[in-house]
Amino acid sequence: MDRVRRTEAVARRVHPAAPPLAAWGAGLLGALYLWRTDPHQGGALLPRCPVNWATGLDCPACGATRMSYDLLHLDPAGAFAANPVLLLLGVPLALFLSGRWLAAGLRGERYRPRFTPAATAAVLAVAAVWAVARNLPG
Repeated sequence: MDRVRRTEAVARRVHPAAPPLAAWGAGLLGALYLWRTDPHQGGALLPRCPVNWATGLDCPACGATRMSYDLLHLDPAGAFAANPVLLLLGVPLALFLSGRWLAAGLRGERYRPRFTPAATAAVLAVAAVWAVARNLPG
């Protein structure tokens, strides 16, 4: 129990805006690196999808690095080709949630999104259907 109290005390000393600002900063650094590193070409120092590496199948997020690169270079058609479901559903959701997290932090509030079981099931169902659909032959 003492460890929990220490962790809570440290969390109270950190301004609520620090974690989202750090996350946005890390995202900016990643985007700057990706701007100069084309994932469409081999030999780049970019991580490979562990699911694809282990199974040879595309996971629901496979193509996210290529999609991000294409978005950074203002190529929406290329981004759509890399991963349309992630582009149309995942990117807006991530921007919405991280934007709310940052806005709450800048107001001095802590933001913890709560998902209903139905929302969680919907996200998992979309991911499962997309994972199956993108691995069908043809």
